[in-house]
Amino acid sequence: MLIKPRKNAEEGEANRDEVVTVIVPCRNEAAAIEKCIGSILAQDGLARGDEIIFADGLSEDGTMDILRRVAKLDPRVKVMSNPGRITSSGLNAAIGASRGNIIVRLDAHTEYASDYISQCCRALQATGAANVGGPARTKTETYMEKAIAAAYHSPFSVGGARFHDASYEGFVDTVTYGCWPRSTFEKFGLFDEQLVRNQDDEHNLRITRQGGKVYQSANIKSWYRPRGTLAALFKQYMQYGYWKVRVIQKHKLPASFRHLVPGTFLLALLLLSLSSLLFVSALWLLLLLLGLYGLAVMAASIQTARRSEWKLLPTLPFVFGCYHFAYGTGFLLGTWDFVIRRVQPRTSFSHLTR
Repeated sequence: MLIKPRKNAEEGEANRDEVVTVIVPCRNEAAAIEKCIGSILAQDGLARGDEIIFADGLSEDGTMDILRRVAKLDPRVKVMSNPGRITSSGLNAAIGASRGNIIVRLDAHTEYASDYISQCCRALQATGAANVGGPARTKTETYMEKAIAAAYHSPFSVGGARFHDASYEGFVDTVTYGCWPRSTFEKFGLFDEQLVRNQDDEHNLRITRQGGKVYQSANIKSWYRPRGTLAALFKQYMQYGYWKVRVIQKHKLPASFRHLVPGTFLLALLLLSLSSLLFVSALWLLLLLLGLYGLAVMAASIQTARRSEWKLLPTLPFVFGCYHFAYGTGFLLGTWDFVIRRVQPRTSFSHLTR
């Protein structure tokens, strides 16, 4: 596939003096990488002097071959190896090799509006923030993807995080992906390479706790394709919960107490289950807690189905349960490993393919 930029791409932003570096960490993305490259090269905010750096995490599916072929067609495209294989090490390697005054992070599994980069630059200039980005939007095809995406945008699954609200405009605690002036990394540091997941949340937490600002603009538009099965979703959110413990351990306090809810709920269920073997009162408390949770799940499922599609209603309770129990399981495992046992992360949580 021959990927060409838009005809006006060389003109870029006529009034922009800064050089923009687009960084994309990737690994085993042969099925999606060409579409991602095409989306980047079609940006009306990409100028001739800008650069696009792909940090490949030792892909085994031919991703690197595709990247090298495209790099020969467009001198702005640069390819480098990421021996660490995880997102945080790829981001840091790309930032270290970059020369841009503005750094935009993109993801290989996401589609971008043609003005994504230009809107990022405008938001940086207008707000003076240390990081800007857009809300989390989703694009789906299959029935299960639609159900997972519908629940994803519900406050019941994610605790009301503002970046899940596509219409919200203002200062937030984190954003999707990110766009930074180079000075942000000089002042607040790079991404924590101990984190396989949550490295962006931790970096934004570091920014806000040291006096910087993170801004979400509804004009910065991208569309992420969610997981397509409950098993894949469970694995993803178990990793989020697991590594969130490491973030909290590092910063002593959580960015939001909503991060503690799934783990606390699951721990309560486990303790009540054990106590019910000895005390009847514990059994009644367990049944009451499960009953209240079931009612909340049904109420959230009905509200979500009304907002999206009614045909999703039979599946939504399972999707909500997957979000909560996966995150809670990961959080408890992370607490056991990082806080109680103080050991290295489990092998199954040490690498990330997507």
